[in-house]
Amino acid sequence: MIESYKAVYSSGKGEMVEKKSRFITSVQPIDSEEEAIAYIEQIRKEYWDATHNSYAYVVGKRNEVQRCSDDGEPNGTAGKPILDVLLGQGIHNVLVVVTRYFGGILLGTGGLVRAYTNATLGGLEQSVIVEKKAGKKVRIVTDYNGIGKLQYITCQMQITVLDTIYTDNVTMELLVTFDKLHQLQEEVTEATSGRSQIEEYDSVYFAKINDEIILFDEILEDN
Repeated sequence: MIESYKAVYSSGKGEMVEKKSRFITSVQPIDSEEEAIAYIEQIRKEYWDATHNSYAYVVGKRNEVQRCSDDGEPNGTAGKPILDVLLGQGIHNVLVVVTRYFGGILLGTGGLVRAYTNATLGGLEQSVIVEKKAGKKVRIVTDYNGIGKLQYITCQMQITVLDTIYTDNVTMELLVTFDKLHQLQEEVTEATSGRSQIEEYDSVYFAKINDEIILFDEILEDN
């Protein structure tokens, strides 16, 4: 199982000018190669009069699919630098298209590599990048004497509390990364002298954006 990975949560656009050439970067989260191809065609239609629409994309939590294209730029000066940034930053399931309007001044091989690298970095800076973490939803039922202890444990372990329900007992619903599950079970059992019921249910990927927890509808793989 991949316990965490970086991905684009929301798309972004970047723009820069290098020696009168205009570079427009379009960043798009994708889930498949088909989505990537469709978005590339969309960009080509949008910027139909551009000199080049170079791109790179990676699909899969292990980068199972990696593709790039120079789209007419000298070999290795556009698509590969874009791909190298994505791999170097460790970002998955993302497509980057860098559109170039030629400004009349040749940049040279090194200049093109730097321009496409910087354009890609600029586009990513305008996007929202998150770290998706794998975890379990955990439900703990305890009495009112145990709630203070549970609140202390979750605070100390920096565990996300999704909800707290007060009825005859107290039910806490938590979001716990896999590496903390065993420790949580031990500490809760010890703190409440075994009087708490602990239930693990849904496995999910989640991320925190501006102190908000986002849950993703993804299947967690065993390997």
